[in-house]
Amino acid sequence: MKRIRYMVLRNLFLVPFMWFRLFYHAAHVDKYTEEQHFKMLRFIVKRANKGGNVTIEAHGRENIPQKSGFIFFPNHQGLYDVLAILEACPKPFSVVAKKEVENHFFLKRVFACMRAHMIDRNDIRQGLKVITDVSKEVTEGRNYIIFAEGTRSKNGNEVQDFKGGSFKAATKAQCPIVPVALIDSFKPFDSNTIAAPVTVQVHFLKPLYYDEYKDMKTTEIAAEVKRRIQDTIRRNV
Repeated sequence: MKRIRYMVLRNLFLVPFMWFRLFYHAAHVDKYTEEQHFKMLRFIVKRANKGGNVTIEAHGRENIPQKSGFIFFPNHQGLYDVLAILEACPKPFSVVAKKEVENHFFLKRVFACMRAHMIDRNDIRQGLKVITDVSKEVTEGRNYIIFAEGTRSKNGNEVQDFKGGSFKAATKAQCPIVPVALIDSFKPFDSNTIAAPVTVQVHFLKPLYYDEYKDMKTTEIAAEVKRRIQDTIRRNV
């Protein structure tokens, strides 16, 4: 997290303005459209990345469905993952995140602006409600990120098993599933580097459409999405 200080110092004159905008948007969520929130968040993230010597390489944007109402399924490397995808993705999206992240001073406001769903992994009933709510919103045209590993990898670019239950919102909504391969996304916040240049790769892979996965079990979908992400990481590391 040392790099955050460097990002702040390099944007010292802009920080009060960006901080005010973020807090104001988070406190007045219904005052702005999803597109307006997204534009503001991308501005902040791009400035922070530039100040922190973080370069985002986006690959496969042509694989993002033209019509909204899809779910991204990335591998999970750390707290920076959503911010990397924010800069790389041209379309607004929200996220399903674990409840513990609500305590993070910065991400809490980011997720408020995104109207994110916080899931309590110890509350099965609440988890089922989140799945139902997300699938309904996706059907209505919202896009989401779901981290199917459940928790971040402790081994950098190694991918953990994807949980089948994470794909229930997608199967319920019958929406496109877009695998996303993140490479070196753990480095900006979770390594001890402060100012050394870091490049994070974001690969949007070809989506799985409902006709392709409708006869598959969620565990089979999970294994296939993991395989595609893992293959992409191995080719690009």
